[in-house]
Amino acid sequence: MTPIAPTRSTRLPTVAASVALALAALLAGCGSPGGPTPIADRPIDLDGRCEQTDEAGFREQARLRVVDNRVEALDWQLWVGQRGTCRFVFDDFRQVKFRPSIELVARDGGGCKLLVWQERRFVTLAHAGCEARCTPGIYDDAWPVMFAHGGGGCANP
Repeated sequence: MTPIAPTRSTRLPTVAASVALALAALLAGCGSPGGPTPIADRPIDLDGRCEQTDEAGFREQARLRVVDNRVEALDWQLWVGQRGTCRFVFDDFRQVKFRPSIELVARDGGGCKLLVWQERRFVTLAHAGCEARCTPGIYDDAWPVMFAHGGGGCANP
């Protein structure tokens, strides 16, 4: 695993912040002139693998393959120090939105959603409403994963 910058653990967004960022990005097209730029409606193509650990023990292993905005593979596990994990597996979700961003919902009807969108330098995979897929008590400290365009490795903005 590739170590990441020691300051990352202090910059990890809470789930609430992650969801707020995701919603802001998804709703950016509704802003006024001069406001945020809407998500570009160009196809997401990614063969991403990200494995990293920071000094505080936050860790992730993520695999995401997307071809023309269709998710073909997904396996994502993250660790919140020694306190627990969250896990998301492709077969547990179905894709319900394709453009300009991607949305997958849990097949079990529990309300868990995975969101995928791209920005200039990276593609983000985030979760919302997925507490049941995590060890109790850690969900607010679980962060999204970002993949670099091009090689598909970990991106650290």
